[in-house]
Amino acid sequence: MNTPLFTESRGQGPELVMLHGWGLNSGVWEPISHYLEQHFRITMIDLPGFGRNAANMPKDYTLESIASMVLAVMPDKCSLLGWSLGGLVAQEIAIEHCECLDRLMLVASTPKFSQSEDWPGIRKVVLETFERQLEQDFSKTLDRFMAIQAMGSESARDDIKQIKAHIQHFPIPDNRALQAGLAILAQSDLRHRIKDITCPVNCLYGRLDSLVPHKAIERIQSLYTDAQHHVFAHASHAPFISHPQLFMQSIAQIFNIEYQGEEPY
Repeated sequence: MNTPLFTESRGQGPELVMLHGWGLNSGVWEPISHYLEQHFRITMIDLPGFGRNAANMPKDYTLESIASMVLAVMPDKCSLLGWSLGGLVAQEIAIEHCECLDRLMLVASTPKFSQSEDWPGIRKVVLETFERQLEQDFSKTLDRFMAIQAMGSESARDDIKQIKAHIQHFPIPDNRALQAGLAILAQSDLRHRIKDITCPVNCLYGRLDSLVPHKAIERIQSLYTDAQHHVFAHASHAPFISHPQLFMQSIAQIFNIEYQGEEPY
């Protein structure tokens, strides 16, 4: 029996759960969380093995097992926002337990991250290189991964500094979770199960993203035929960091909230 994951909830309003990406923690949401909590009751969950849940992991670290742990601490009938790896977890939850969700929002995520003959994505050699580098130096590996996430953004250097500043106050991730997380990115393919998602879906992308390349967006749209898709023209893998006001404006439009152009934190 797994110990329940630690969660942090703030604000009042409709329930909004937020899941971060690989190697990081819920600190990445700080720049926009202070806006969101004015309109939602936000619940930020560090994935098993990451952040404040660094010491809390399932025996078998799989997409299914971590999705189950996240689901167990989610409020009922919430909107679920997943970024990158967190988006894979969110899709797994939506596929298996769509009745628990009001809405699914995917930020720079995809049902299949790895490149194959019929799918644009991250090259196998890139993920394998990260796996080898992790054994030597986590800090440098994370720096390289963040550099890839920000690649193409006009504010890439500042984006990386922002991400690092907000995540450094949390415990470092467990190496087993890092390795298993890379394996999930390399091996997961949810494309044939997307049809089981019946709640409203919004997909937000960065046009300059190298991890979810622009060529993949049309393929994702063909799977999520009823979803609403939005591309941030000048953003890379973390649009909520590089273009927070545009990102918050998009969230406001999704929920029909009047956006006053608030400054991010």
